[in-house]
Amino acid sequence: MSDTERLVRFRLLDEDFAFYTEISEEEMAKILTLVRKQLEDGGSLPKGTVPANKIAMLACLRMASEYLRLEKEFTAYRKIMRSRLSKMTDEIEDLFKEGA
Repeated sequence: MSDTERLVRFRLLDEDFAFYTEISEEEMAKILTLVRKQLEDGGSLPKGTVPANKIAMLACLRMASEYLRLEKEFTAYRKIMRSRLSKMTDEIEDLFKEGA
């Protein structure tokens, strides 16, 4: 354990969890909110019939899917921005050449 780690405790799916992390309280709260939302979105599953570990796995799969979607969007965005930047650079260079 490093000097910056702290003990974090929380409850999910009727189970208590505790671990050491360097994550700030604010970031941990955001993470737990996201995880709890993913677990709630699995609310269409009949209560008590699906084991907690399967519900947790479904939430993990949903978050992984969302991550991959966002990564794909970001890659496309970055490609567009690089193209625009290249065009702008060329236009600026052309303006300097014309002015010289």
